Amino acid sequence: MKPHAEIAEVWPRDGRVRLVGHIHGHPAEGQWRLLLTRRSHAEQRLDYPAQVKGDRFEGELPVADLAAATDTAEDEIEAGAEAVVGVEAVVGVEEWDIHLTDGEVELRAGRRLDDIHGKKKIMVFPEQRVRGIGVRPYYTVKDNLSLECRTGASI
Repeated sequence: MKPHAEIAEVWPRDGRVRLVGHIHGHPAEGQWRLLLTRRSHAEQRLDYPAQVKGDRFEGELPVADLAAATDTAEDEIEAGAEAVVGVEAVVGVEEWDIHLTDGEVELRAGRRLDDIHGKKKIMVFPEQRVRGIGVRPYYTVKDNLSLECRTGASI
C-alpha cells in the first residue's frame, strides 16, 4: 500500500474542518502541513499547520478560506451562465483534494485501513455554509478525503 495520511476522525463544525489521523508508510519527522489543492485549478492551493506526535497528526482548516477561494469559481460560473438565455440559477461545484506534506512529499489523505469500501455513499458529512457557499468533506470513489464547495448563483 502506498504511503498516505490515514484519516481516523473528521469533525466538520463551528466553521472549521478538523482532521485527525496517522501517517502511514512514511517517516513522520519534520514539520507537516495540511495542503488543499483545487482540483480544477491545481495551481491554487491552501495550506495549514498540522501537529504531529509520533505518527499521529491533527490539523484544521477554516471553512471561510474555502468559501473565499471558491468565490472566484462562482464568478466564472456566473459569467458563463449569462450567455444562456432563460437560466435563473446556476449551481457550481468546486472540489479540493487534501494532502499532508512535509515540503518534500505529499501524502494523500484518505481512509484505507478499515476494510470499508465505498465510503462515498456510506460516510456522509454535514455541510457548513459561509456566504452562500456550502462546504462539506466527502470520501471519493477511491476512499480519499476531499472537500466539496457548492455555490448557487442567481442571475
